[in-house]
Amino acid sequence: MRSDLLTSILSDLNGSSADIEASSVISTDGLMMAAMLPSGLDEDRVGAMGAAMLSLGDRTAQELARGSLEQVLIKGDNGYVLMTHAGKEAVLSVLAKPSARLGLIFLDVKRAAEAISKVL
Repeated sequence: MRSDLLTSILSDLNGSSADIEASSVISTDGLMMAAMLPSGLDEDRVGAMGAAMLSLGDRTAQELARGSLEQVLIKGDNGYVLMTHAGKEAVLSVLAKPSARLGLIFLDVKRAAEAISKVL
């Protein structure tokens, strides 16, 4: 039931923009809770990396007195990875195209993270 709700939220998120290529909800300990990923990506690896990056971002923001972490953004030649907290227990991770309009994606991701935190 909860997994179906999370998958529905991810489906809506992926459909909100042609720039979003994939998304997933990961527990803070790295376990995949729901995912809409391309077939070539390993869910376990995505989960572990997502949780590790958000944990590192949390610690970096804290150690450098930047306040509470809102998001981690990684830019590569082939696009973006955006991670944000979705409540206390989960991480929302999104893959976006290199030409993505980030302002719109940030807004869509924020809404999806709020919906996920209500489900959890």
